[in-house]
Amino acid sequence: MRTRLLPPDRPHAIAAAMLEDRILFIDGEAIVLDKPAGLPVDPPKRGGDSLAARIHELKCGFQRPPAVMHRLDQDTSGCLLLARNPKARAAFQQAFEARLVEKYYLAVIGSEIATDGGVIDLALAKISSAEAGWRMVGDPAGQAAVTHWRKITVRDGQTLVEFRPLTGRTHQIRIHAREGFGSGIVGDRVYGIPGGAMLLHASRLVVPRAGKPAIDVTAPLPDTFGDWRDES
Repeated sequence: MRTRLLPPDRPHAIAAAMLEDRILFIDGEAIVLDKPAGLPVDPPKRGGDSLAARIHELKCGFQRPPAVMHRLDQDTSGCLLLARNPKARAAFQQAFEARLVEKYYLAVIGSEIATDGGVIDLALAKISSAEAGWRMVGDPAGQAAVTHWRKITVRDGQTLVEFRPLTGRTHQIRIHAREGFGSGIVGDRVYGIPGGAMLLHASRLVVPRAGKPAIDVTAPLPDTFGDWRDES
């Protein structure tokens, strides 16, 4: 059963929004947060706001803050899992390592896609240079990376696509979108089409749990997706 416990996005600045207001699911073991785009999970090297710096906002009555179980890129919004105690953290870590956690993303691709769905199987590796910094590239000698995808709808030369990555490589969906479709994600200034907000959103998270129902949470598309919100 999918769960949403609190209202969707509110049009206020990230800095002014309490993270507790963005909780989608909470119990004694877990929190699922609707992370806003623009907020990095880890402290940036150049300084500035981050989820790590504000993790105390998510204690929610517990003495210790929760632990982040995976990462979302700074400009990616949506479902982020946090563990509220060491036992839950160990169990969730095992589920991630066994690839039992299901992660779904919605993204707008900057071209029309003819086929209804498929699988992108492209190993990834990191390259870097002093001039351009680092980025991920397709490389047969890199780490295995597999992403299932299905087309949702096409409009005005663009396509709304749902992605389900089976692996969790850095920037996996972003580079798979570019290599798989040739145009990449709208708003992705590194791998896709620069300009405006990056239209990539972690829309659903399913986490199995022993002896109790799975966590199954959906985060609504943020306002930056505009009319695409009516298609998801």
